[in-house]
Amino acid sequence: MSHSGVALIDPTKVFEKIALSDGARVADFGCGRTGHFVFSASGRVGDKGVVYALDIVKDVLESIRSRVASEGYGNVQTVWTDIESVGAAPIPDKSLDAGFFVNVMFMLKNKSGALKEAARLLKKDALLVIVDWAKKIGPLGPPPERMVKTDDLIRLAAETGFEKSDSFSLSEYSFCLILKKM
Repeated sequence: MSHSGVALIDPTKVFEKIALSDGARVADFGCGRTGHFVFSASGRVGDKGVVYALDIVKDVLESIRSRVASEGYGNVQTVWTDIESVGAAPIPDKSLDAGFFVNVMFMLKNKSGALKEAARLLKKDALLVIVDWAKKIGPLGPPPERMVKTDDLIRLAAETGFEKSDSFSLSEYSFCLILKKM
């Protein structure tokens, strides 16, 4: 199933780039109401994989749970947590193959805490994908002063145990930064 969000950010492009495959365990940090990456990843990781949908807003998670129930996504688990708080997510340490922050970083007050929480959960050599705004499109996107810069994220990520693996433009409005857990 596809929705209009694919026009701006196509998850399959990201999944192909990181070779997301059957059986993987992944987390979408700040999954949002539509679960744009959650449901796309669900099909990609299959029945042997797990997709954790993490968010701090309970109504968001209820929307995800509702879709999980009505459409039969048996490998999606919702997790109510503060992604900026290290140790908060009830997911085993070093258990994830990949993690995603999609249009979330610009909203976070504690970016370092969020990266540390991701580092705690990701296996060695696992990939962390950060997709965020590069440019506003009409009313969509944050004001320019809230947009995050890839260089700042790379520097912050290096302090939390990641190194840059790749970066590319998803569209004229979004960038994708892929970090490897050291």
